[in-house]
Amino acid sequence: MFFGLCNSPATFQAYMNQTFAKEINEGWLIVYMDNILIFSETLEEQKERTRRVLEMLRRESLFLKPEKCTFDAQEVEYLGMIIHPGQVTMDPAKLKGISKWQTPSSVKDIRSFLGFCNFYRHFISHYSDIARPLLDLTKKDVPFTWNPPCEIAFQKLKQCFLSEPVLHNPDPTHQFALATDASLHATGAVLLQTDESGSYHPCGYLSQSLNPAERNYQIYDRKLLAVIRALKEWQHFLKGNLHPVIIFTDHKNLLYFRSAQKLTRRQAHWQLTLCDFDLTFHHIPGTKLAAPDALSWRPDHITTDIDLDNDDQILLPDSLFIKMIDMELAKEFQKLTESTDDLTIQTALQALNGVCAPPMKSALSDWRFTDGVLFYKDCAYVPTDLRKRILHLHHDHPTTGHPDRSTTEWNVKKAYWWPGMGTYVRKYVEGCAICQQMKVITHPTTPPLTLIPSSVTRPFSQISIDLITDLPISNGYDSVMVVVDHGLMKGVILSPCKKTITAEGVAHLFHKNVFKCFGLYNKIISDRGPQFASKLAKELGRLLDYQVALSTAYHPQTDRQTE
Repeated sequence: MFFGLCNSPATFQAYMNQTFAKEINEGWLIVYMDNILIFSETLEEQKERTRRVLEMLRRESLFLKPEKCTFDAQEVEYLGMIIHPGQVTMDPAKLKGISKWQTPSSVKDIRSFLGFCNFYRHFISHYSDIARPLLDLTKKDVPFTWNPPCEIAFQKLKQCFLSEPVLHNPDPTHQFALATDASLHATGAVLLQTDESGSYHPCGYLSQSLNPAERNYQIYDRKLLAVIRALKEWQHFLKGNLHPVIIFTDHKNLLYFRSAQKLTRRQAHWQLTLCDFDLTFHHIPGTKLAAPDALSWRPDHITTDIDLDNDDQILLPDSLFIKMIDMELAKEFQKLTESTDDLTIQTALQALNGVCAPPMKSALSDWRFTDGVLFYKDCAYVPTDLRKRILHLHHDHPTTGHPDRSTTEWNVKKAYWWPGMGTYVRKYVEGCAICQQMKVITHPTTPPLTLIPSSVTRPFSQISIDLITDLPISNGYDSVMVVVDHGLMKGVILSPCKKTITAEGVAHLFHKNVFKCFGLYNKIISDRGPQFASKLAKELGRLLDYQVALSTAYHPQTDRQTE
């Protein structure tokens, strides 16, 4: 091992992998740090391979301790495992004290026990499901209480380890099979492989608990999650195998995904993992798939109401909503209903007493008079004097927030009614000063163009200038300088030039075609071309005392006449 490096273990492992790369790729050598395992079919082949490894170690100046080495053995201890021909078992030396392990009395004791168990968890079927009560005690803010389920889980794990289960050694050249299942607590899987007689033997167990979000998955998603976890765990055996991987499942709905379907986001993400494997799904009833199916049917871990933990749950209870009862408004309703001269109210009350027909060609069953308030189709009829106040409560109140006309009308209709209510609400909302003040103008008016003032008295005293470029070449010129009399005559002077004309060239054309004929101008309007915005042009305007007016960038309307 290298000394002085903070990542010395990783560096040494990379060095060993590079040194024995050829032997590792041939598939008969395993190297983990300073632990080297050589295996072969015959004794002669074993000796030849051992000699190759020893020669490589001598060439790289690496040394071995003979008392720590074992040669030509049928059984060897490697990384806490006892490896037999075709089998892997747990180290009896590490299991010696498991039978006398004391009952944990604190969270620290539980973590110590589970830390030992996790090392051999792939030997134990349904490990996560069995250890669930112990794992719950290690959660944050959970008080330590050793209850009967914890004692049952503790004793069950001890029995599983003392039974010394045996795993079949995986052979990458033979076909693999996966038996998967999922419960409301965990997912389980068994890696299987057949022997010479065709019987399946377990090569490893996988059990992983579900987090609270995963427990809310539908049953088909939990079953598919068990398959995804198993494929990721044993992908080094299954990916690229010569034979298709057989997956035994007791959920026949998984066969539904064999045809084109509309997938959820989660299923589309899992599809990327499934595409890397050659899979064949086989449906087997749960009663015949005993090993993984026990995850869902262990009686000591089944809670009778676990399927109902999300049923009859109120997402938004009434306590979250603000309820207002305006007693004064209720009294005014009663007072105005009895004393108003509203013809509709008087006709409806008379109709209820059997004196006349109901108003507005309505049915008598639409009206009722309860606790001094008149109702029409279970909505309180609002007298004229209260209509504005009702709208104020449903539109201007801080809890409503000035909604639009349709929302205000919908809120009022839930409890109140009066004739012409839609028109009344529309006029009220349109007349709301706050709504009009904050209303966003989606079609703003375009301000009119302001004319450039001019008070000149002679031609070409106020001029505008621009260049027309990229014209067909004529007599060696491809552009034209346009000078327009902006203030008086609207006359135009056209001067041929080249596109590459500089400020000095523009000055010469001005002197030849404008100044010589009309004298010095008072103001010149142009765009921000380099010929007009250069220091030379600005300095010339300062010396000759004429104004240089440059247009706003990307606003050609400033000089629209010349453009």
